[in-house]
Amino acid sequence: MDAQEVTVSPWDGLAVCVAGLGVSGRAAARVLAARGARVTAVDARDGDEQRAQAAELEDRGVAVRLGDGETLPEGTGLVVTSPGWKPDAPLLAAAAAAGVEIIGEVELAWRLRPEGAAPWLAITGTDGKTTVVRMLACMLTAAGHKALAVGNVGTPIVEAVAEPYDVLAVELSSYQLHWSSSLAPLAATVLNIAPDHLDWHGSMDAYVGAKAKIFAPGTVAVYNADDDTSTALAERAEGVERRAGFTLRVPRPGELGVVEELLVDRAFTADPAAEAAELAALADVRPFAPHNVANALAAAGLARAFGVPPEAVREGLRSFVPDPHRIQHVADVGGVAYVNDSKATQPHAAAASLAAYESIVWIAGGLLKGLDVDDLVRTCAGRLRGVVLMGRDRHRIAEALVRHAADVPVVDVADTDTGAMDRVVTEAAGLARPGDTVLLAPVGASFDMFANYPARGEAFIAAVERLAAAGDPQAS
Repeated sequence: MDAQEVTVSPWDGLAVCVAGLGVSGRAAARVLAARGARVTAVDARDGDEQRAQAAELEDRGVAVRLGDGETLPEGTGLVVTSPGWKPDAPLLAAAAAAGVEIIGEVELAWRLRPEGAAPWLAITGTDGKTTVVRMLACMLTAAGHKALAVGNVGTPIVEAVAEPYDVLAVELSSYQLHWSSSLAPLAATVLNIAPDHLDWHGSMDAYVGAKAKIFAPGTVAVYNADDDTSTALAERAEGVERRAGFTLRVPRPGELGVVEELLVDRAFTADPAAEAAELAALADVRPFAPHNVANALAAAGLARAFGVPPEAVREGLRSFVPDPHRIQHVADVGGVAYVNDSKATQPHAAAASLAAYESIVWIAGGLLKGLDVDDLVRTCAGRLRGVVLMGRDRHRIAEALVRHAADVPVVDVADTDTGAMDRVVTEAAGLARPGDTVLLAPVGASFDMFANYPARGEAFIAAVERLAAAGDPQAS
């Protein structure tokens, strides 16, 4: 080949600052260095873990600076930021002031896609993203496609785009979308919108605006017809290929929905006005709950937009294994069901969980992050047999219960030691009667008492197992 015909990589020699040594940051640094970029990775932390990570990156030609996450490296031409860094972080503010472009790992991955790369089916929303992306991957695999769930789960997307997949199921957070500008998925969905991460985005409008980026020109917009904001975002989206709704009602032409005991498609058939395709039965959705039926319909909408046949939708739902700590049935003890939904860390998620059961002893509390719980308590009051409160902000839930469910028995557990969950579960068991559900749907973050929401869920599971081993609490 003539030397003049050699294509020079646009990344070759570019000075890139990768902000943050998390999973996505390290992956971005490795990929960019392999493309010839001059990469400096920075992190404010300087512990043993970060030093080990730095050594691995330095072996790949990445310069690493620990203990200073605020200073923009001199000569930087591009910043690739980790999702957790707020836009007003000093390093990012300095880059913006200097006119240096700031992108995230997801935007980087989109720009790094080779010719003929796998199309993206993208998912965002306040709740349900991980469930939907995993359901979707199961449907795609059932249809015979080489597919992978990526983005906010599993393999870093900058690494996945270089592999020969047929299609990628991509979970995207509002943080990742904020730092994206050119994404154009083949199909995308906004599952639902409720206040969350407002401390990061600064306002509800900014949060919604980040989510709206997923409905890009040329994309099939799969929206939640039962969610006003998701519907409005799809309607306002300019240049989308088409719009398809999903609903828990009987679907109209252009929608996927529920007819008696079936999930049906009236959006992606040859004649949506006159024809419906049976996709699955409600019994195929596990765990069964109204919001999880909506998750299944959203995944089905994206799969159908990619051409997946109805039988693969059903097979995918049947093969799907739910992640733990999401409306996870733990045990039945004395005729009472114990359910772990530790992932319900804000009101919208807790409301969906509470709506799935008729008579509930609710375990709630944690860090409410400034979110209001009045509407949640008012809506679910008629389902409550009793409430057991724990965690730092439990008093705010207690106050809402006084206003909207004054007759419901409430037990306040102030303990925060390692045995606190056992006391919480014991108190809940004392309030429950056969046929009830003891539901851990905390409505708050876990960091006041636990390392994270999985640790909180595991503590609940262990406490329920000890309760079961001790025998029926109602029999004594």
